[in-house]
Amino acid sequence: MEQQPKRSTKSIVNANETAIYKLLVVGILVSIVGVYLRFAGDSMTLSIVSWAILFIGAFICCKAVFKILGS
Repeated sequence: MEQQPKRSTKSIVNANETAIYKLLVVGILVSIVGVYLRFAGDSMTLSIVSWAILFIGAFICCKAVFKILGS
């Protein structure tokens, strides 16, 4: 029996878009900045700001992952 070649579906093409992976890299970099600031100082204000930056980065990463899964 001869195997049929797999055809690339629309979801695979959408999942391989470079814009999604650029968004994922931006989210990772924002999260790294948040983690660095978390341990850089010992003030309450810096701690709150760093947690906010970390959660923004995590939200960006989740958004990119759900775009990949949703396509």
